[in-house]
This record gives sequence, structure tokens and C-alpha cells, in this order.
Amino acid sequence: MQAGLLNNVEHTISDDYLRRYNLYACVLHFIQGVLMLVASQAVPTIKSFSKQVTRAFLVFDPAKQALVPGSADVFTLEIGAMAAAFLLLSSIAHFIVLVNFKKYLRDINNEINVVRWYEYALSSSVMICAIATLFGCYDLGSLILIFILNAIMNIFGLIMEKMNPRDRLEVDWSPFWYGCIAGAGPWIVIALYFFGGGNFDQIPGFVYGILGSYFFFFNTFPVNMYLQYARIGAWKDYRHGERWYILLSLLSKSLLAWLVFGGCFQPNGNGK
Repeated sequence: MQAGLLNNVEHTISDDYLRRYNLYACVLHFIQGVLMLVASQAVPTIKSFSKQVTRAFLVFDPAKQALVPGSADVFTLEIGAMAAAFLLLSSIAHFIVLVNFKKYLRDINNEINVVRWYEYALSSSVMICAIATLFGCYDLGSLILIFILNAIMNIFGLIMEKMNPRDRLEVDWSPFWYGCIAGAGPWIVIALYFFGGGNFDQIPGFVYGILGSYFFFFNTFPVNMYLQYARIGAWKDYRHGERWYILLSLLSKSLLAWLVFGGCFQPNGNGK
């Protein structure tokens, strides 16, 4: 725990700077999201890049006089459309910020951004579910749990901000660590599918690129939060961390979307 944290800091990032940063992020996410959405529906190679989601259950086998595992197809998950979805979700979130900019500034001055955490809960959960399917996780129940657990991780981020207001005398790190535990869950599932197959040489190169880049960016977000709440260097100003959240979100989602886009054109990419 830290005591005697600064209650007042001089802002190094202006209101107008934050407005422009949110505007640029909104526009860039929107343009990429629309391009990806159109391509995912209009280009046959991208549209066919899909995974069949299934559900598992038990059925009675009269021959064996026992319950045996069964499965059924539920729906087809188009990876290109998922890439468009998490880009467009981010664009919508930044648009909401711009429309309610005065409220956004009041929240930022109180060192909280509610819109950010709800958007992350949706967009990053879509992202990690897309990654899970690329490694063979097609079970609907597993994907639902991955989505919820990842969303909970981001809600812990919101709780972290609510429990540690600007005038705090010490930091309560418990939501941070609980969020780290929740966030590790989906990666454990992905690792089980990855190492369980053993056919590492048959996994397309772009899938490794997606996994590595997203894992890297995934871990930069808690680092940014830690620097904010430890008030290290420029992160003494909460707005510096806010700027990095916007930038990291834009970079991670853009890179992942275009890696998926490029992978759709590989001969071994449709996963059917």
C-alpha cells in the first residue's frame, strides 16, 4: 500500500487534446471497421473464413446402455465479421465520449472512465473469443465462459477506479489482482487447446502473429493501470494513462483486425 499519494496534479494533457484523441480514435476505428465489415460480406475468401460453433451434450446409446457424448452445430462464426465488430464497438464508445464530452471530462478529472471499461468488456471479449476459435475452441459453452470471464476482468478495472478516487490516501489493489486472475482464465483455456493438439507446424503463421501480438497488447493494459495507480513518472497525471489506453486500444485492435484480414487469404485459412 502507498500512503500520502498526491491529491492534486498539474494536468499535462489538455481537454482539447483528449477531445482530438477520442475523435481520431473514433474515426480510425470506424473506417477500419466499415472496410472490414464490407470485405467480410463481399469478398468470398473472407466470408468463407469461418468456424462452426457447436454445443456438447450427453445422449443415451441403446447399444451401450449408457450415456455418451454428443454434439450439434449451433451457428457459423465469421471471423472477419468479428474483427469488424470489435473495431466498430470501439468507434461507438469514442462517439459516446464525444457526445457526452463534459461528463467524460468530469469523470476523467475524478480519475474514472466508465465508458472505457464497458467497451473493453465487450470488444476485448469478442477479440479473445475469436482467438480461441482459431485454436480450436468451438464449444459454445466454453466460448460463453471465456467471454464472461474476460468481461469480468474489465469490470474489475472499473471497480478499481471506483474504489480508488483521486483523493485517496492509499491504493486498494484488490480489484487489480482479482482482475488479473479473471483475465488469466481465457488464456489458460487457449493454452490447453494450443498445446493439446501438438500439431504446431500445421497452425498458420498468421495465427501465431495474432496470438503473440494480442498477448503482448493484452498485458500492456494492466501495466498502464499499475503505472497510473502507483503514480510513476508522467502517470502521476491520470490523463497520461488515459491517452495510453486510447492508443493501446487503437493499436491492438487495428493490428489484430488486419492480421485476421491477411490470414483470410491464406489457402489453409478458412478452418472448415
